[in-house]
Amino acid sequence: MSVFLACSFLQMASGDFCLPGEGMEVLQQVCSKQLPPCNLSEEDLLQNPYFSKLLLGLSQHMDESGLSLTLAKEQAQAWKEVRLHKTTWLRSEILQRVIQELLVDYYVKTQDTNLTSEDKKFHETLEQRLLVTELTRLLGASQEREMPPLLGLEKTDLLELMPPSEDFMWMRSRLPLEVEEQLKKKCFTLLCYHDPNSDSDSETLKAAKVWKLAEVLVSEKQQCQDAKSQQKEQMVLLEKKSATYSQVLLRCLALLQRLLQEHRLKTQSELDRINAQYLEIKCSAMILKLRMEELKILSDTYTAEKVEVHRLIRDRLEGAIRLQEQDMEKSQQVLSTYEVLGEEFDRLVKEYTQLKQAAENKRWALQEFNKACR
Repeated sequence: MSVFLACSFLQMASGDFCLPGEGMEVLQQVCSKQLPPCNLSEEDLLQNPYFSKLLLGLSQHMDESGLSLTLAKEQAQAWKEVRLHKTTWLRSEILQRVIQELLVDYYVKTQDTNLTSEDKKFHETLEQRLLVTELTRLLGASQEREMPPLLGLEKTDLLELMPPSEDFMWMRSRLPLEVEEQLKKKCFTLLCYHDPNSDSDSETLKAAKVWKLAEVLVSEKQQCQDAKSQQKEQMVLLEKKSATYSQVLLRCLALLQRLLQEHRLKTQSELDRINAQYLEIKCSAMILKLRMEELKILSDTYTAEKVEVHRLIRDRLEGAIRLQEQDMEKSQQVLSTYEVLGEEFDRLVKEYTQLKQAAENKRWALQEFNKACR
């Protein structure tokens, strides 16, 4: 890779470089797929032609993930080996778990139903064989680490606990059938989970669907992966469009600001003056219209005779108001004359008020007394 970079820089230094239109499209695809960190626009690529040429050269030595072709090949081989080891481990792990589930189901059934002697013998032999094998493995692991034997046991001590060879051979011949039956139940359960409508199908139809279930799951997984890749491409495209949209918005805002400064602000004072005149004229027109409506209502409501009567009433009321005002002026003059007397006048007023109140109380008591006498 370093040799290629050096050669690319030498080629760029040897002469000018101009990127054609098709090369621009290819380079943009390279930046979006093989070099996602290089979020470059068309203007950036046109302003840096030598860097664009370098990216095109790099794309010939890279795959879609951005790795070099050699590393991508080694990675593919490594993943292939990992998948093989994973498949082998899964097979042994599935077999181990199925056998453990057989034993668990056996203990559950012993509490609910009566099992035959053959079933009991099969499961007890299987359990004994598994336990002895597991203990032998643990004992061998401790001996390999040069540790003291577990509980002072040797392999010969554990081999004595093995079930009889006849029982083991009989259990071994029956075990594939039991495992097959358990796996069939699991497959049917998985099928019903994937397609709940298959729960009411016959066993033959379920077996046929299970046979194609792996292909269906692989197809659905591929669809999900394709959808994710499309979503990723759409996200990249959305980011580009968002960036472009932001730039367009900024340019629009700049244009609006310029238009505002060049046109709007210059004519704002004249426009305000015209608006003020228009509002003033409109307000005067509304006042005249209200006055006209008021006069119209008055003319429709009152006749000439009523208006004349109201005028006479108003003159009399105004005359009464003038007389009252004259009386009030005379009273104020009298009060001002009394105010000259000072505190002595206030004492006389209070005494007069008390005597008047006492006289009223006695007059009321006398009236009540007269009512009672009647």
